[in-house]
Amino acid sequence: MEPMEIAERLKEKFLDEIIQVTQFRDQVFVSVKPDRITEMCRYLHDDPEIYMDFLADLCGADYPERRQRFEVVYNLYSIRHGHRIILKAGVSENDPAIDSVVPVWSGANWHEREACDMYGIVFNGHPDLRRILMPEDWEGYPLRKDYPLTGPVGSEYKGYEELKELHTHDSEWNIQA
Repeated sequence: MEPMEIAERLKEKFLDEIIQVTQFRDQVFVSVKPDRITEMCRYLHDDPEIYMDFLADLCGADYPERRQRFEVVYNLYSIRHGHRIILKAGVSENDPAIDSVVPVWSGANWHEREACDMYGIVFNGHPDLRRILMPEDWEGYPLRKDYPLTGPVGSEYKGYEELKELHTHDSEWNIQA
């Protein structure tokens, strides 16, 4: 099945949830409202003709100039059929939350944790939404476009001195920086 056919089937089933369908270089992007994202993903996964059994990627994006500042991007692939489609769901800056798709693809667990850690997007119903890349006590979300390039002003990572001490012996151990 061609990606545009999948987009059309999605439009038939979730007409009020589809915002826009675009195509660029043989890839189809379906912009959707976030309210029923888990249901849409479940449909794409369970329909035997579509069977999107592989969540290739889930990531966040930050567009500060947009009304829906953040976007969650789902890159879906069917190993059985060899087709793919990309869903994009916008979430607002005031309430950056969307339902988790971990019930559909368990591999979404780490991807959603990363998007939460880096952008502050909350995935409702996620089983364990702890930070995954940054230390638990880190303040802010480093991939937001308004995050300072040098980190938060006037603060330094609390473990910095311990790391410096840990690396004082690097030259003795022939570790090149």
